[in-house]
Amino acid sequence: MRPIDKRFPNIFVDYKNRLFTKNMLKRVSHFDENIVIEKGIAYREWEPRRSKLGAALIKKISQIGLKEGNVVLYLGASHGYTPSFVSDIVGKGGFIFALEFSPESARDLVHICEQRSNMAPVIANANYPEEYKDKVVLQADVVYQDIAQKNQVEIFMKNCNTYLKSGGFGLLAIKARSIDVTRRPSDIFREVRIELEKHIAIVDYKELNPYEKDHAFFVCKKR
Repeated sequence: MRPIDKRFPNIFVDYKNRLFTKNMLKRVSHFDENIVIEKGIAYREWEPRRSKLGAALIKKISQIGLKEGNVVLYLGASHGYTPSFVSDIVGKGGFIFALEFSPESARDLVHICEQRSNMAPVIANANYPEEYKDKVVLQADVVYQDIAQKNQVEIFMKNCNTYLKSGGFGLLAIKARSIDVTRRPSDIFREVRIELEKHIAIVDYKELNPYEKDHAFFVCKKR
C-alpha cells in the first residue's frame, strides 16, 4: 500500500491501483467493502464506480482540498458510502455534516453516523440552506455536493455562499441527465463551467466516464 499522492492525505492505492482509505474504525466494514491489514494498519477499499469522488481521484484530479481536521458540509449524502470515506480522510479531528433529504436513504446514513464520531446526519432539503443553520453550526472548509436535481449549480452556490469559508473548496458532482436528458452532456458541462465561473474559481474539472456515465466533477475555490 502506498499514498496515492502527498496532496491527498489518508488515501492510498495498492499494486493493482485499487483505491483505499486508512480506516478510522479499524476492521469495521459498512458496505461489505474489502478490508486490508498491512503492518497493523487497516485500509478500506473504495470503489470508484460507486463514488464520484473516488472516480475523480482515479481519473487523476489535481486536488480536492480535503485534509485532516477539515469541517465538511456534504450535500446529498445518500446512504453514506462516499461520506464514510471522507470521514476517513478528515479523521477524528475533522467533522462532516452529512445532509440528506430522502428518509429512506437517511435511515442507512444515520446508522453510519452512529458508528463514526466525526459525522452527524442532517435531514433537510439542500435547496433551503437557511433552514438548517441550527444544525450546521460551523463554517465549512469544504462543501461537497452530489445531488440529482435540475438546479444543481444554484443549490451548490447557495450553500457555498452560506457555509463555505473564504478560500475554502467546493466539490461538485454534476449529473448531466438530471439537468436535461435531451442534450449532450458535454454541452451541459460547458454551461455549468460558465455559470460557476461567475461566482467561484474553478481549480480542476474531470469527466467521469467510464466510472460514472454522463457525470463530471468540478473542484472550485471560494474567492
